[in-house]
Amino acid sequence: MDSDERPLRPEHRPERNADLATDAEAGGVDRTATTRRPKSMAREIIETLLLALLIFLAVRAVVLNFRVDGSSMTPNLHSGDMVLVNRNAYLNFDAWALVDWLPGVEHDPNIVHPFSPPQRGDIVVLNPPLDDVSEPYIKRIVGLPGETVEIRDDGLFIGGQRLEEPYLDGEVTRCAGQQFCGPLTVPEGSVFVLGDNRDNSEDSGDFGPVEIDSLIGKAWLVYWPWDSIGIVHHHDYPELNGE
Repeated sequence: MDSDERPLRPEHRPERNADLATDAEAGGVDRTATTRRPKSMAREIIETLLLALLIFLAVRAVVLNFRVDGSSMTPNLHSGDMVLVNRNAYLNFDAWALVDWLPGVEHDPNIVHPFSPPQRGDIVVLNPPLDDVSEPYIKRIVGLPGETVEIRDDGLFIGGQRLEEPYLDGEVTRCAGQQFCGPLTVPEGSVFVLGDNRDNSEDSGDFGPVEIDSLIGKAWLVYWPWDSIGIVHHHDYPELNGE
């Protein structure tokens, strides 16, 4: 009787081992991902902080916050008001600056204002021309370059014409004998500024015209306190504009 002497075929264990190896590899990938996740989270946090810093610097390059200190601008701005200031409002440059390096090129400055030059009625933050003052002031521009300014008869005169200033809420403008009460011609590149609270303001009536380069920016928005939130009003003067 013949008998089959062939050994029994073993189970395909190498394939199972391969499956186990695959599972182990898969498990290894998961563990690697687990170990990398904290690094990824740290990177995201750093990127978020860097983005926030860039946004902050970009905003600061355009606006700054200013706290009104004192009553020189009442009744329109009050001590403690927080104001956003557009620091690029009076940005300017010399259009000839790009060719200044060329030899033999002579020209007068051609100052260009991409937005607007300082205007009468603008409320501005400025560095006063005083050696003993380190904090900026906030005042209103009333006289422009080349104009004749005079304080007399309880009013302000520009080129001999009395200025209508309803934002003073009936307050008069007096001159206590300071040397800058006029008649005074505002130099080119400068402006004449006064506080709205004329009896309690240190301004151009005391220290004279202010160079435009000393203007930090134009007041834009009161954002604190809540009951004062609103756009800062910059007055127009139809009596001087022929309207």
